[in-house]
Amino acid sequence: MEAYFGANTPKLGFGLMRLPHKGGKIDLEETKKMVDLFMEAGLTYFDTAYVYTGSEQAAKAALVDRYPRESFTLATKLCAWMGAHDEASAKQQFYTSLERTGASYFDYYLLHALQAGNYHLYDQYGIWDFAKEQKAKGLVKHWAFSFHASPELLDELLTAHPDAEFVQLQLNYADWENPAVASRRCYEVARKHGKSIVVMEPVKGGQLANPIPQVRTLFDAADPAASYASWAIRYCASLDGILTVLSGMSTVAQMEDNLSYMKAFRPLNEAERDTIRKAQEVINGIHSIPCTACRYCTEGCPMSIPIPDIFAARNTQLIWGSIQQGQQEYDRATAKGGKAGTCIQCGQCESACPQQIDVITRLQDCAAAFGG
Repeated sequence: MEAYFGANTPKLGFGLMRLPHKGGKIDLEETKKMVDLFMEAGLTYFDTAYVYTGSEQAAKAALVDRYPRESFTLATKLCAWMGAHDEASAKQQFYTSLERTGASYFDYYLLHALQAGNYHLYDQYGIWDFAKEQKAKGLVKHWAFSFHASPELLDELLTAHPDAEFVQLQLNYADWENPAVASRRCYEVARKHGKSIVVMEPVKGGQLANPIPQVRTLFDAADPAASYASWAIRYCASLDGILTVLSGMSTVAQMEDNLSYMKAFRPLNEAERDTIRKAQEVINGIHSIPCTACRYCTEGCPMSIPIPDIFAARNTQLIWGSIQQGQQEYDRATAKGGKAGTCIQCGQCESACPQQIDVITRLQDCAAAFGG
């Protein structure tokens, strides 16, 4: 008997969100090479979504049309808040995904990216029941949801929908204690409910493939032959209750690297776990801004300053040393809102902040860092 749902699924999944591009379009020939390498390694889990532009069609061309349907498993997702404006258009995504992929059925079907500001739409449009109806028809084998919000909301949703078969969460060693992501706490909520977990963003959008210098030094000392991405992916795959870990690979080289240590997956040993703990201590010791993006601070801001977005941009610089990327994030965030330097120090934000952040002082630091 399996210890948890999907216990025998290979621990590496191919995320089809960041496929290689050529000439502004998905490079199908390169994608086919990557799919072939993945399948030859005996791995089977492919993940796409209705809103991943061109991804479902690429899955058809590179996978579905070239391999027996029973030789792989395919996951896709319905997004009630993007690409949909009412119940009919939301539900139509399912049929469009079937047509795009040519898959005839989905092994895994997910309600996509539930967050505090959109989860009500899945209730309003009847999507929970819709997913179960597709399973009853045999068009879906297993259904679940992906999630980007607080542990409290995750607990609420899993309590209200105990028949969800698994949950897809953003887990990685850098965000394990990050209050804005709460990887550990969300993981613990899912396991408390007995749910298996599909891991997304194990390499934090590629950032952990090239971590900050202090972390690189730790990993190089522990195992100079191991790629930095391998530490991140194996960390997640070593957790209890993991269905699979999605890696959004964009090149053949990334595929080859991932297969080198995940084709025959070996969980982290105690020495390796200790190295990860040291890396986490380094990351957690950086004087980042512990903003959870609850946005309580923005509702009454007289200057319309997008405080959480500004803090996220500054954290990109503080945590990852990505000065230019942080500046770009700041410029985008403040293009239509107030800049950090426009703060009039009224204190409304600080009285509203549940994290008790010295918002005014932090905004002054951001104004200095970003030039206004």
